[in-house]
Amino acid sequence: MTAPSDINARFKFALDLIRQAGDLAHGYFKNRDSLTIKAKGLQDMASEADLNTELLIRGALEKHFPQDAFLGEETGLSEFADGQGIWVVDPIDGTQPFISGMSSWCVSIAFVQDNDLKFGMVYAPERNELFAGGVDFPATLNGAAVGRHPGTTIRDGIVGVGYSPRVTPDEFLPMFERFLKNGGMFYRDGSGALTLCYIASGRLLGYIEPHINSWDCLGAIAVIRAAGLKTNDFLADDGLRKGNRVIAGNETIYQALVEIYG
Repeated sequence: MTAPSDINARFKFALDLIRQAGDLAHGYFKNRDSLTIKAKGLQDMASEADLNTELLIRGALEKHFPQDAFLGEETGLSEFADGQGIWVVDPIDGTQPFISGMSSWCVSIAFVQDNDLKFGMVYAPERNELFAGGVDFPATLNGAAVGRHPGTTIRDGIVGVGYSPRVTPDEFLPMFERFLKNGGMFYRDGSGALTLCYIASGRLLGYIEPHINSWDCLGAIAVIRAAGLKTNDFLADDGLRKGNRVIAGNETIYQALVEIYG
């Protein structure tokens, strides 16, 4: 078990590290025309910016917290034993927006111990926004406390809706139809992590997605929970390795989205 003082040390270290990583990624973003882009799968791209940003994060964590495990989108999972703390990292969430010159991309870092999400942070360098929060850490945006959306039904604002080709259209569309027929309006900008943070900061009512990978969402889920909002148990059924659905919002929005999910 990692002591609270050690969790605090990790949180503070990660706050500095995510800015360093964001600065590196932002440098690539400003020179993205020279990047070598490779397809990892359908609508799944990567470049040297993704890899080198993850290597910076992984190297710093291995140096300062060698007892911890690591899971990153680009370099995968290190050796990981029960009870061991693990860092979960997406060096650039929203690679399609990144390579397209859009601002909706971010760096995401989370820390999990004993299947418990301790804290997370999401940094969008082009927007100069750093979200952070966790167990015993308040939900903040650039260090200032965030506030929830006042809406109580899905008609009272906008809901983030995520989709990836890991889910077939036939699986996704019935849920999406129910959402629209219940009066919902949706938002999507290419980064699950960033969109989820907009629930924590009161910009969006909630979020729903049938499947998302852990590195794409755990940093933001920690911020959402720190803001006093509700999410499903993402780590259930080995969500860390396999991914899971994600549903988030205040108590009434969350329940409405659970019913729409079916």
